[in-house]
Amino acid sequence: MNEEAITIRLTRDQAFVLSDWLYQVMFQSDDLEGIVHDRAVWSPIYAISGTLDKTLSEIFMPDYDLRLEAAKERLRADLYGGADESTAPRQDTTDAPQVHQIERGTTGNHGESDRWQ
Repeated sequence: MNEEAITIRLTRDQAFVLSDWLYQVMFQSDDLEGIVHDRAVWSPIYAISGTLDKTLSEIFMPDYDLRLEAAKERLRADLYGGADESTAPRQDTTDAPQVHQIERGTTGNHGESDRWQ
């Protein structure tokens, strides 16, 4: 069994938004079991969540909600090139960025350009 550690690189905004989502799924909704049926997957989810919690000072700041929304807006702008087009009514999903179209083994070579940075 290979126990070599893997490093995942995220921007601070990505980490903050992911941390909030994980918190919502794991602790607010108690829906982790409904989303992730294989409990073996819970181990890496908890490891990622714990690492984010230890790393992000934003989660303890009084203006958490404002910072979170600003981070989400920046990420949406990075993905869609402007305002929150991801939730615009009647959006044509064929214009969505490639990151939303990637399916395991079907897009790209899964090299560095396809991985989370």
